[in-house]
Amino acid sequence: MLLEVGAVMFGWNGKFLRVNLTKQKAAAKEYDADMARKFLGGRGFAVKILWDELKPGVDPLSPENRLIFAAGPLTGFALPSSGKLVVAAKSPLTGGYGDGNVGSYAAVQMRKAGYDAVIVEGKAESPKFLLIEDSIVEFLDAKELWGLNAFEVEEKLRSVYGPTAGVLVIGQAGENLVKFANIVCQKGRGGGRPGMGAVMGSKNLKAVVIVGSGELPAANPKELKELGAEAYREILTKPNYAFWKRQGTMMTIEWSQENSVLPTHNFREGVFEDADAIGGFSMEKIKSSQRGCPNCNMTCGNAVKDVDRKESELDYENVAMLGSNIGVGNLKKVAALNRLADEFGLDTISLGNVIGFAMEASEKGLIKEEIPWGEYKAAKALIEDITYRRGLGAVLAEGVRFAAEKFGGEARNWAMHVKGLEVSAYDCHAAPAMALSYATSPIGAHHKDAWVISWEVKTGRDRYSEEKVDKVIELQRLRGGFFECATVCRLPWVELGFELEWYPKFLYAATGLEMGWDELYTIADRVYTLMRAFWVREYGEKWNTQMDYPPARWFIEPLNKGALKGVKLDRAKYEVMLKTYYRKRGWDERGIPTKTTLKKLGLKDVVGQLKKRVKLWD
Repeated sequence: MLLEVGAVMFGWNGKFLRVNLTKQKAAAKEYDADMARKFLGGRGFAVKILWDELKPGVDPLSPENRLIFAAGPLTGFALPSSGKLVVAAKSPLTGGYGDGNVGSYAAVQMRKAGYDAVIVEGKAESPKFLLIEDSIVEFLDAKELWGLNAFEVEEKLRSVYGPTAGVLVIGQAGENLVKFANIVCQKGRGGGRPGMGAVMGSKNLKAVVIVGSGELPAANPKELKELGAEAYREILTKPNYAFWKRQGTMMTIEWSQENSVLPTHNFREGVFEDADAIGGFSMEKIKSSQRGCPNCNMTCGNAVKDVDRKESELDYENVAMLGSNIGVGNLKKVAALNRLADEFGLDTISLGNVIGFAMEASEKGLIKEEIPWGEYKAAKALIEDITYRRGLGAVLAEGVRFAAEKFGGEARNWAMHVKGLEVSAYDCHAAPAMALSYATSPIGAHHKDAWVISWEVKTGRDRYSEEKVDKVIELQRLRGGFFECATVCRLPWVELGFELEWYPKFLYAATGLEMGWDELYTIADRVYTLMRAFWVREYGEKWNTQMDYPPARWFIEPLNKGALKGVKLDRAKYEVMLKTYYRKRGWDERGIPTKTTLKKLGLKDVVGQLKKRVKLWD
């Protein structure tokens, strides 16, 4: 069964809310069923809208950029971990496609309000917050909110609109256009690593509040309800469930230390002498509460009281990047740095990178500031300087790629980024498949698209094989493709072994459409190829294969500590893997989708625009 253009849609609402801040106008617009079937939702909707509506070369911080909040056909239903939302825009940090996902009541409320996406353009004359209550949209004054941190703003808005309202806010970092500012909700949930908070700030938009009262349109509501209830029960039976509830992603600190992949001192090393002090078992001793996303029964947000006696929600990424990567071995101090970042609306992964980069630059005498490894007070002061763009902080607020160019010399070799987005928390001196995953991620160096390192550790780390390329693509299709488009959390499958066979069943009950994994993989390939086309269109003739290489440090500086001492990546062998990846993706030797591939994936209209920017060939 296929959806026809103009067909009655189930699962999807079939409407986008278009908001123009300059004109202070909003209107619900229907989109056709063909878009739903071809792009599914979430990330798929976001990249399609950005491709269609942005002119090449548009300034990411201009009113012309679009800020998109998008969900998928499973979002908001009573299904495991379905409270997810994708936030997307052209990235001010990378200049390419940027997005992130965040667990939020806003995902559920947007869908109940009748929308599958909210598309924001323009710029308000003065600070505003957007209030969406079903079909009513208001542009409300936010002058009293401007300058407050994200937690303070959320408290004020929740006191008016209630505890289950969808509330998305930016902190001072977004206001000040820090290039890795993100969007914050629920006092510790953040999304949009590549500067989505800065895009929101550039539009004078301090917050979005969404309250919906409608019912989601399921094709088979009774079947969907029964499937959801059964699935929730299934998750409770999984062997790792109890331990997951205790530690969540924090268990990964010990795993990374054991396998020499814990980022330490700006990714110089993969082991940290104080790893035990910042790991999952140490977290359990000071755990104060647990938080989760809507519709989730495997909550992973572990909160602790930090050194200032304030609550901070921890996960692996923020603890590794603000702990071992900058040499801080006290979990309560790490928690305080994390809370400060969340309040200001700073992505903790990029933040840990730029602080580690600054500490190394200080150590090597490239800057006059003294910022020793592990110095908590210096790190805390630097976070404030980055947020308010003061002194060295103004340079670091542009991201590590910019800072390396500014400092000069060999700094670019230890600037840990891909395409301008800082690397997340896995060292890859001895992980070529994970390095390939970082290098080919469609937003820059991020783990969410293909967290292949666990599989790689189990199956052999020294091989540079076609099998590894296949695994990266498989995971990109699943994690970055299906889950980011559906839009639901991947952790039940990744962490507990919740079977993938559930998801086509969910889709059928929600939409009435039979979509097997072959079709879902094709959708994922279409979305990935369009994201790649977006990058190529933006960079034009400047695009080159070096854009798909991991940081130079992993090639030129071997590990000096741990069981894998002396290991580094092999550039020649990596290049073979990359070429194999291009071939399997149907991209040319420069990593540009071929005309044949574009047409095969139903992206024929993309060919003409790419031709204007680069020379295409088959």
